[in-house]
Amino acid sequence: MAANPKSKKAYASAGVDVDLGNRVKSGIQALVKGTHGPEVLGKIGGFGGLFRPNFRGMKDPVLVSSVDGVGTKLKLAFMTGRHDTVGQCLVNHCINDIAVIGAKPLFFLDYIGAEKLEPKVFQQLLKGFSKACKAAKCAIIGGETAQMPGMYQPGEYDLVGTIVGVVDRPRMIDGSGIRPGDIILGLASNGLHTNGYTLARKVLFEQMGLKLSAKLEGVTGTLGDELLRVHKNYQPLLSTLPAGVVKGLAHITGGGLVDNFPRVLPKNCDAIVDTASWKIPAIYKHIERGGGVDHAEMFQVFNMGIGMTIVVAPRDAKAVQAKLKARVIGKIEKGTGIVRLK
Repeated sequence: MAANPKSKKAYASAGVDVDLGNRVKSGIQALVKGTHGPEVLGKIGGFGGLFRPNFRGMKDPVLVSSVDGVGTKLKLAFMTGRHDTVGQCLVNHCINDIAVIGAKPLFFLDYIGAEKLEPKVFQQLLKGFSKACKAAKCAIIGGETAQMPGMYQPGEYDLVGTIVGVVDRPRMIDGSGIRPGDIILGLASNGLHTNGYTLARKVLFEQMGLKLSAKLEGVTGTLGDELLRVHKNYQPLLSTLPAGVVKGLAHITGGGLVDNFPRVLPKNCDAIVDTASWKIPAIYKHIERGGGVDHAEMFQVFNMGIGMTIVVAPRDAKAVQAKLKARVIGKIEKGTGIVRLK
């Protein structure tokens, strides 16, 4: 029996509008096709994404995968109504997590869970995914969008991304070759990236009473602009280095330098980081002073201006530093596998 076109469907009355979901998702193919190469088979919308990789030139290809979100940075997107930047952040964060092993990205999948699908928000998110994936030469081959009233606050959503990449096993970077005397280089971050936002929001908005439109000393643009800056993708830059030069890489995300660097350190080595070797961006100083946050804790919560660390032999340090426009921020000494800040 055909449904009465004038009556509201029961599922929509309960909060899940299937027809709206279909309309919103109908334009996905047009948004993501710019990320597709000949490796992508089929179209978006099937039960599974199809990707036919080309591993020619690799001796022993190893697939590398990672899944992540952007944390409470989403709250800034909700507050400002700007959603494309968090879409880019999600892709770039995921790519960096596999880049530290030496992998290049192959394809990306997203998950969006929302109280209700908002077409404008969905379009912004997909544009962000597509922009970042296109820049990274990474295909978007699928995803999932779920309407879940009662699970999320009105106007809010959650965002998760999965990346799959590949690395030739002989070129994997695992930190095992790090030795005392090696040099630590740092690549600048583009603001907070995607970590520490719970503390940042508490200090800046609750304790300091600032507005998104606030102008802070040393910060370009408004506070809202600063907090929505896009997480950098370091993989294209790192891929320009010759094989075997990099001994270890650490993506400085949640846990900061203190907790992320040890993930690539041998148990008999410490990383000695000179925190005076780079200029800490002003936003962190405002958070530290405004919230009375201990200086050492700042380095365990935020990236403090360094988004990626690179360990190289002393003989390679000058050339790598010049090529990547990196900064020497420390050295490796004998130890027990920890970071020591000075």
